[in-house]
Amino acid sequence: MQSNDARILRGSAVFAAPVGVVATVVSALTAGGKGLIGALVAVAVVAVFFGLGFAALMRITQDKPQVTMMAGMLVYTVQMLLIGVFIIVFSGTTLFNSRAFALTLLVTALAWVGGQVRHSLTSKMLYVDPVPSAPAKGAAHTGKSEPRDET
Repeated sequence: MQSNDARILRGSAVFAAPVGVVATVVSALTAGGKGLIGALVAVAVVAVFFGLGFAALMRITQDKPQVTMMAGMLVYTVQMLLIGVFIIVFSGTTLFNSRAFALTLLVTALAWVGGQVRHSLTSKMLYVDPVPSAPAKGAAHTGKSEPRDET
């Protein structure tokens, strides 16, 4: 993982963590113990799904940077589908408050994506390789022709 990737991941977590904490406290106050459990499960789901998704994206694109946009959209789509499946599967559970779970999941996921977008847009990443892939060979690459001796 490159340093700018780690910065984006850290920035996403820094945005999502306070939102998850506030949502967990609000869920505990409004829905009691089951709300607290639901909110904690939601924060864990967001951290795992988005953390693993980011790791998968970095793994996919490390050797093929040209597929970054396509891979990013694929990973994001799979994350949203899995979160939707997770919400549907646990919608009728009595283990925790499903409303607190769903709302905490939603706001924490939005905060994660918002943090990821903000740090991606504000990070100073090189988009051109500063090291040339092949050294220049004389005048052939400069576009100048050699002077001729016409005597």
